Amino acid sequence: MALSVDLSWHRWQWRVKDGLPWSASEITPLLSPERQRQSYNLRQQRVVFPNNRIFHKDWEKVSRRYSSNRICTTKYTLLTFLPQNLFEQFHRWANLYFLFLVILNWMPSMEVFHREITMLPLAVVLFIIMVKDGMEDFKRYLFDREINCSHIQIYERKEQSYMQRHWKDVHVGDFIQMRCNEIIPADILLLFSSDPSGICHLETANLDGETNLKQRRVVKGFSQQEAQFKPEHFHNTIVCEKPNNNLNKFKGYMEHPDKTRTGFGSESLLLRGCTIRNTEMAIGIVIYAGHDTKAMLNNSGPRYKRSKIERRMNTDVFSCIGLLFVMCLIGAVGHSLWNRTFEEHPPFDVPDANGDFLPLALGGFYMFLTMIILLQVLIPISLYVSIELVKLGQVFFLHNDLDLYDEETDVPIQCRALNITEDLGQIQYIFSDKTGTLTENKMVFRRCTIMGSEFSHQENGRRGFQGSPTLFLKGNILLSSEYRG
Repeated sequence: MALSVDLSWHRWQWRVKDGLPWSASEITPLLSPERQRQSYNLRQQRVVFPNNRIFHKDWEKVSRRYSSNRICTTKYTLLTFLPQNLFEQFHRWANLYFLFLVILNWMPSMEVFHREITMLPLAVVLFIIMVKDGMEDFKRYLFDREINCSHIQIYERKEQSYMQRHWKDVHVGDFIQMRCNEIIPADILLLFSSDPSGICHLETANLDGETNLKQRRVVKGFSQQEAQFKPEHFHNTIVCEKPNNNLNKFKGYMEHPDKTRTGFGSESLLLRGCTIRNTEMAIGIVIYAGHDTKAMLNNSGPRYKRSKIERRMNTDVFSCIGLLFVMCLIGAVGHSLWNRTFEEHPPFDVPDANGDFLPLALGGFYMFLTMIILLQVLIPISLYVSIELVKLGQVFFLHNDLDLYDEETDVPIQCRALNITEDLGQIQYIFSDKTGTLTENKMVFRRCTIMGSEFSHQENGRRGFQGSPTLFLKGNILLSSEYRG
């Protein structure tokens, strides 16, 4: 065995000296004088280095490739607001029609009305809708700023302690400390939980609407921690899949300094938007941040929504345009046929500056365009103005409706899409998987007895129940199952 090793060593020295490539059998840790460094394919997988003193250089290089935790859900910017909004508004057939009329009326040979008068109705409609869309997008900007400026405890490498920072300051690889009832700022891999069994309870109502709590477990090997988790003692590298929008799928592994690996899945991932419940404290490392999180990838972003009445109006306007085209075509053909009956040019046929008269075909074409301007009242642009004003009135009444006000949260109804207010309440089908979706089932405390002494809740005892309450005894506590339809 020693002889074969010596022969391999001399053969390896000879091949390196002559510049020949190494063979696969000779590139082994036994023969290679340098330790091979682990390489990662950042195009097919995500590598996360912890933000501590040991890995801070690797963390600074890799974290630049990943997006920050700042989010932006607005549709427009200061530069793109005007062109993008006008592009969306000209999806309406009426706006395109009146833009065509404005262009025609600016031609001297077909000018019927004053140019400014023709532009006024279209400018008013575009301005009103532009102001409405701008206000709606500005509310999104305020909401984004509120979310980005929320506070969270982030581990600072220099201070070696958790400091209060904003959500927008979170980066991939940072250690985050979360308390009970706090919202998770990013997709975080759970490394520590105050629960002795290493379980963290989550409420995912912001993602899937479910109010029942879900359990997440600490990564294998970190659950039996007696003392608090210390980020400086974390010497592992995390390798996982690229960002995707699958909320229930997540795979990866943690590579330890001794080259051993520990796998983990979605049971250890805390998703952005979830709320910590029944857990005093949880600590984890950020895997996905900002728009790379699963919650943001499932958000398709703001889009221009069209109500049923707007789609119906587009169809009706298109029909009116077709009718107008037929009427103008008949008028142009009739004008050409009527001019043929004159042996000489009629007195209303005015020549150009050179004394030449237009051909009958070209004169009929000009008459076709002129009749479009004359018969423009067939397309009701005032209807769009009226509908936009009605929508603003509907939004005002919705925000000030006391029946749509929630006293517990002190929040009125919020109308975030001003284009589809008239679709409110127009429901054709309701699909429900259980009765709890449309009803409210609560267990209300009434009274209990301890050592022969009775303790009752006076407010719940006096409150009335809708439906038929069911009373039952659980231990020494009397509960009431309240049903609300």
